[in-house]
Amino acid sequence: MQYNEFLERQIIGRLRVDNPWWTENEIAPFFAEMHPRLYLDIFYPLVEDLSIRRAIILMGPRRVGKTVMIYHTIQRLISNGVSPQNIIYISVETPIYNKILLEQLFNLAKQALGKENSKETFYVFFDEIQYLKEWEVNLKSLVDTYHNVKFVASGSAAAELKKRSDESGAGRFTDFQLPPLTFYEYVHLKDYAHLMYPSKMEWHGYDIMAYSSIDITKLNKLFIDYINYGGYPEVVFSQRIQENPGQFVRHDIIDKVLLRDLPSLYGITDVQELNSLFTMIAYHSGAQFSYEGLSKDSGVKKETLRKYIQYLEAAFLVKKIRRADDTAKEYRREMMFKLYLTNPSLRCALFQPIDENDEVIGNMVETAVYAQWIPRNANIAYANWNEGNQKKGEVDIVGLNDAKQKPDWAVEVKWTNRPYVNPSSELKSLETFMQRNGLSYAIVTSISESGKREMPYGTLQFMPVACYAYTIGENTLKATKTLYGL
Repeated sequence: MQYNEFLERQIIGRLRVDNPWWTENEIAPFFAEMHPRLYLDIFYPLVEDLSIRRAIILMGPRRVGKTVMIYHTIQRLISNGVSPQNIIYISVETPIYNKILLEQLFNLAKQALGKENSKETFYVFFDEIQYLKEWEVNLKSLVDTYHNVKFVASGSAAAELKKRSDESGAGRFTDFQLPPLTFYEYVHLKDYAHLMYPSKMEWHGYDIMAYSSIDITKLNKLFIDYINYGGYPEVVFSQRIQENPGQFVRHDIIDKVLLRDLPSLYGITDVQELNSLFTMIAYHSGAQFSYEGLSKDSGVKKETLRKYIQYLEAAFLVKKIRRADDTAKEYRREMMFKLYLTNPSLRCALFQPIDENDEVIGNMVETAVYAQWIPRNANIAYANWNEGNQKKGEVDIVGLNDAKQKPDWAVEVKWTNRPYVNPSSELKSLETFMQRNGLSYAIVTSISESGKREMPYGTLQFMPVACYAYTIGENTLKATKTLYGL
């Protein structure tokens, strides 16, 4: 009993340290001075809404700003009139909380506030919740029991959190995915939004919104910086970290995921093997792989490879993109696929920064474009064919329509102006794909050129790849707002 009382005093002391607004009426200046993610304007209304009795599960990879967004949400609640003493933050991975149930921590926090029996409305934030075994059962019980409390939980093992959320939290949890910074967010956080202006672009007979730049040279420099440093808010604003991004990313992101998160969640024993595989994928982000080729190059058995790739996707480090043929039909046997880093700056951290003339610039530009699409869970693939009497060909991004069993659109990602100057010789694969699928329109990116090219087989809309990435980033943000009815 004496030990329990001593432990309780320690926990209450820690809770007071972690909730400075109980006495200061505001979050710590360190967090208050940070730029908020643009996703905060979508996340906050979900937290504030008390009419729906659901917990919010904030998911995302490490260091993309989940904890900071929680603090900014807390500050906004206080600014909007919520009592600071009715807001509780608990970091579940704190060692002193080890194996303590969520309800016990909640009650100890109320005890620290002198509100043990209070029926007031509380907002309770559980950070890094995946470190509590059976957290989903605990949290569901809290939602069912405390009707006057809004619970929010965050975690870094996105897919595992979602799986458990779906299994145990049906009707009780709302999932919210926070991706790495999009290029749209990056430009806004760096205060360069003035470089962009909206412009209309024809799309299948309709005028749609796209963006152009008043200074494409400056925007391209920002785009290269984004590829090297842009995925993580801390790196964006720290010159010191940019001078040695490897130390920050390897220690705080990759090592913790590969050495701690994944082994603890999936029982991985050979972490060195997993680490070597991830390093190989990161170096060749955007390349086409096969399990047989990967197995030969890495020395890892094919079945183990499948599991490792699933784990890396669960940690939101990589994304596997399906392969379709020249008619956009998926191959029955998954022989080939592409693997992309979900965040291009991971490669820079592991190896070295690249410039606009680097030999891997094409793959990394493609990786950056896919990074804008991945958070939307869009039905996209790449087309690649080289079978029978067909000439070899590839199209970088294809939007699939399962109902029609046809592609809706196609995008060829280029970091060169050559196709704009000479589309007939530079875009043979795209021409073949459009003709075989009855597409009359496609987008082709460039370094700096924009405009239309009317070809015998259809219309090609050219736009700088940085403008395209910016546009897709904004559309991803809008799609997220629509998803949550905002």
